Amino acid sequence: MTENVRKKLGKALITFVVFMILCYMVQGFFKKLGQEQSGENDLLQLFCNIAGRQMEKTFLLLPSYLGGENDGEEREANLFSKVLKEEIPLYGYLEEQTQERETEDKILAQIIKQQEGTDEDVKNIDESRLDYDKDALHIESSMLEEMQRENSRYLETGEEGEKGNIQEENTENATGNETIGQTEFITQEYPAYTYDWSEGWDYEELVSNFYAVDNTTSLKKEYLNLDDLLYRDLSVDKSADGPQILIYHTHSQEGFADSVPGDPSTTIVGAGEKLANLLTEKYGFQVLHHTGEYDVENRDYAYNNSLPALEKILSENPTIEVVIDLHRDEMKEGKKLVIDLQGRPTARFMFFNGMSYIRDKGDISYLENPYIQDNLAFSFQTQVAANEYYPGIARKIYLKAYRYNMHLRAKSMLIELGAQTNTVEEVMNACDPLAHIISIVLGR
Repeated sequence: MTENVRKKLGKALITFVVFMILCYMVQGFFKKLGQEQSGENDLLQLFCNIAGRQMEKTFLLLPSYLGGENDGEEREANLFSKVLKEEIPLYGYLEEQTQERETEDKILAQIIKQQEGTDEDVKNIDESRLDYDKDALHIESSMLEEMQRENSRYLETGEEGEKGNIQEENTENATGNETIGQTEFITQEYPAYTYDWSEGWDYEELVSNFYAVDNTTSLKKEYLNLDDLLYRDLSVDKSADGPQILIYHTHSQEGFADSVPGDPSTTIVGAGEKLANLLTEKYGFQVLHHTGEYDVENRDYAYNNSLPALEKILSENPTIEVVIDLHRDEMKEGKKLVIDLQGRPTARFMFFNGMSYIRDKGDISYLENPYIQDNLAFSFQTQVAANEYYPGIARKIYLKAYRYNMHLRAKSMLIELGAQTNTVEEVMNACDPLAHIISIVLGR
């Protein structure tokens, strides 16, 4: 392209931009005068639209002869960008800023994918806010006092004393296939407490009674539609020819206070096996328990590492409707999540949601989850069932910023079953009420 043509094209572009700005200014002037309804203003708007389209056709559509037949469009785009940069410096600056932001976004995405693997146990919230207090509707004060006594006994005996007591009391190996302890679990047939949903719960009441929101994220009000959370149909078709539930462990190496080194049956994997067996044998679901390991060397990128295998499993088993990622929590030493349930020391658990939302940055576009509302309904209904049938066994639903692979199915759930300070017995005992709670929600 000759220098003369380049100058003419540049002037045309500048003329076009200036003309469009003037049109908008004139339109704004007439609107301020309250003449939006007048025929005069309609004619002006029509003139601006026609003139703008004509100038676009005349000056902005580069002729095809400037490039070859095969790469004409690419040449036109590059030429157009070059002219804009030379004639309008602001355009070049904005383009550079956009490229820098894209580079920064890629770096941030990589960092987040790494942090996601270790972030789940890092709490940017006061630990006490995860637990119910004296204002809890479903827990009597006597039960809260008992839970405090249980934790105090743990502090007095210490970890070693606790291990010694467990070894003396247990006569069976701590596997996921056997119920440990001397008392058989009895399924609660009727709720011990029932929420009154007719009271018209507002946003603050729902949050204070059911959620602990990490400081890194937020819970949008649009997500807390009570009717949607409470009555969304989450039932599973048990007649499907194939598994309906997938249980897996992003952090398969998580163990407990008395786990046996090298024996996965005494880790969270063993708890997953017991939960799978209960859901299958007692409640009639078909369950696939995936025991893949994605955190052996370290937990970095554990969610990213597990994703291809999970996608393959779901592709090969299209009947799977429910995906459960079973973990155990990380607590500071000196705190234990345990209650006495039917005379059995039972680990407490917590349902967990990823919001794909950072408080000071907004939605995380590269961790998109189209099922956030479904995920929230799933955790809410299981939380309600836990609070009504087994008050005190569940902590509040914990909400964090990342996605945690909860985008794989609408009915996806992450569960923190006990913590490293719990014993294997306590965790295995907790599988019984947990299986019942899950069956209540999925079997409706």
